[in-house]
Amino acid sequence: MKFGSVDKIRTVSDSKRDFYTRHTRPINSVYRRVVEELLVEMHLLSVNVDFHYDPIYALGVVTSFEKFMEGYRPGEDKPNIFNALCQAVNGNPEVYRRDAENMIAIAKETNIDSLLSQLQNPAMGGNNQLSDSLVSVINAPKFKYSRLFAIGLYTILAEAQPEMIKEKEKREQILQKFSEILHLSSEKLQKDLDVYRGNLDKMDQLLKVIEDALEAEKKKRQQKEQEKQTTPQ
Repeated sequence: MKFGSVDKIRTVSDSKRDFYTRHTRPINSVYRRVVEELLVEMHLLSVNVDFHYDPIYALGVVTSFEKFMEGYRPGEDKPNIFNALCQAVNGNPEVYRRDAENMIAIAKETNIDSLLSQLQNPAMGGNNQLSDSLVSVINAPKFKYSRLFAIGLYTILAEAQPEMIKEKEKREQILQKFSEILHLSSEKLQKDLDVYRGNLDKMDQLLKVIEDALEAEKKKRQQKEQEKQTTPQ
């Protein structure tokens, strides 16, 4: 009996190998875990039969990368790290960036209530890339939810209605409405975003510790230089 050839499914190791082939410079240890966790998450989605790339997911990827890589040194390495990250899962970094920028631009001009009303009649379709993407989620037979999609959606809502970031009750109400319309688990969405915000806070604290340590080291070097200059030869 002869069987047809079956495409080999890429493994996490394949994607990691691809990434480090494309980005050969060492990654600061503080950020290596961030990069590898994001890479693994993107890889697992890319090999899932129910997953389909969409601009909201792209925004989640770009936002996660930019937020958690803030303060990375040397800064000029960041673009290549991002490019390698996308290419390692057969993605196009330029498309990710472009779609993320478009989502942000549309979000700034979006009224949340109007968007919700529009999504309640998905048969009518959308009128821009954002509403088109959300209508596609509603109509998808098997939409593959991901934490990165949640972050993208949260970023859009935060750009459209900045006060929701500060007001927990309002934020939860809005997320609940979108969960219902998009047929997502509200509990899962809220939990993923709570963890995301918590991790951002931890990263901010870590960056502060690093900055303080660097500043202390700088002052120590300056003090030693001054002592050398004032010490008689």
